[in-house]
Amino acid sequence: MHEHLDGMLRFLETGGPVLWPIGAVAFIMGALIIERYWYFQLDFTHKMDQMVTQWQQRSDRSSWYAVRIREAMIADAKIRLNRGMSLIRMLVALCPMLGLLGTVTGMMGVFDVMAILGTGNARAMASGIYQATIPTMAGMMVALPGLYFRAGLKRKVERRIEKLTHHLVLA
Repeated sequence: MHEHLDGMLRFLETGGPVLWPIGAVAFIMGALIIERYWYFQLDFTHKMDQMVTQWQQRSDRSSWYAVRIREAMIADAKIRLNRGMSLIRMLVALCPMLGLLGTVTGMMGVFDVMAILGTGNARAMASGIYQATIPTMAGMMVALPGLYFRAGLKRKVERRIEKLTHHLVLA
């Protein structure tokens, strides 16, 4: 355990200070994704059952007012299901940008070394370029799973809305 923590701290030091915000974004995004999956599995299933029961208990399910109530129920479900999705999308898009920021600041350090030592020291340049590319890699490593889970959540939202629409049958 101690070895893993030391390795992680060395990685953070090597990649520069931008890795800390990337890590924070990864943590927040992961927490939001877990919360959404939790909501879909437990809370929304219960809420959908309540909506279907409420709809089926209505005596009028065909009038203009009933159609509007059904539409309002579906719109409410869409709002509930999409809560937090735009924040997840924004965090996914932010990760590569933070990685690029880390790479640019790292390359500025490489150019500073080149100005002092000259271009003849290839080892110093290679080390600096290696350090500069770590934030880009870290940003992509956070963004790619974020894209995958966001797409999965989006599909779940669409399926749940279709299922609710199917259960709220007009008479």
